[in-house]
Amino acid sequence: MSTTTAVKAPKIKTSALKPRSFISWVTFAFMLAAVIVWLFPFWMAVANALKTPDDFIQQGPLAWPAHVTFEHIVKFWNDSNFPLKFWNSTWTSLAAAGITVAFGFLTAYAIGIGKIKGKTWILGVFMVAFTIPQEALIYPMYNAAKKLNLYDNLLSIVLIFGISGIAFATYLISSVLNEFPTEVLEAAKIDGANAWRMMIDVVLPILRPTLMVITVMVFIYNWNEFLIPLVLLPSNDNQTVSLGIALTVGQWTAEPTARAAAALLGALPSILFFVIFQRSLMRGVTMGSSK
Repeated sequence: MSTTTAVKAPKIKTSALKPRSFISWVTFAFMLAAVIVWLFPFWMAVANALKTPDDFIQQGPLAWPAHVTFEHIVKFWNDSNFPLKFWNSTWTSLAAAGITVAFGFLTAYAIGIGKIKGKTWILGVFMVAFTIPQEALIYPMYNAAKKLNLYDNLLSIVLIFGISGIAFATYLISSVLNEFPTEVLEAAKIDGANAWRMMIDVVLPILRPTLMVITVMVFIYNWNEFLIPLVLLPSNDNQTVSLGIALTVGQWTAEPTARAAAALLGALPSILFFVIFQRSLMRGVTMGSSK
C-alpha cells in the first residue's frame, strides 16, 4: 500500500509597506510644487493662445477658453514666416551645440585623461571664461563679424554660440572624467590601445549619455538666445524664433492672446526636443549613481 505525502508550498512572506517618512513627504510636496510652478507659464501660454480677445477680457488669463480658436497661432505662423525662423533656429542651435560638445570633449579628455600639467589653472581660466556676461562682449562680437564679413550671416551665431560654450562643456566633462574608472583605461592599455583608440572605443561610449545631456542643455540655451541674434542678424530672412517672438511686442502689444500664441510656438520645439531625448538625459544624469 503506497502512501502519499502532501508537500506544502513554501510560504512567501510579504512585508508590509513601510509608511513614508516625513522627509519623503516634504520632498514629494516640494517636487510637486516645482512641477506646478514650471507648468504654470506653459498653461498660461496654451490657454491664452486658444482664446479670442473677448474671452480674454471677460474670463481673464487663467480660465480655459470658452471658444477655442487657432486664429492667432495661424496668424503668427504666417506673418512671421515661422517655418523659416524655425529652420534657422534649429540648424544653428544644433551646429553650435555640436561644436561646443566636440571641442569640449577633446579639451576635457586632454585635461582629465591626458593629465596635462597645470590642469587646475586651465580649468580656472575656463570657469572665469563662462562667467563673463555677454553684454560685455557684444561689441567685440559685432566688430569681428563686420570685419570678417559675417554680419547678417547665420554662420556668425553658429561660431559665437559654439565657441562661447566650449569652456562650460569642458568644465562639466572634465569633472566626469576625473572620476573615470582607471581600471578600464589600464585594461585598454594592456590590450594595446593607443590614445586615439582609447578615446574613441573606450571613453566616448561610456561618456555618451553625459555628452547627450550637455548637448540638450546647450541646444536649449542657443535656441532661447536673444541678444546676439538681435545684434548680428538684422534681416528678416536670417532671424531666429526668439526674434520672431519679439516682433509681437511692437506689432501686437494690444493683443495678449496673439503674444501667447507666439510664445507657445516658440517654446514647443525646445520642449519637444527635451521630451524626445528624455531617456538619454536620465541616463546621463543618473550615470554613476549606482557606484
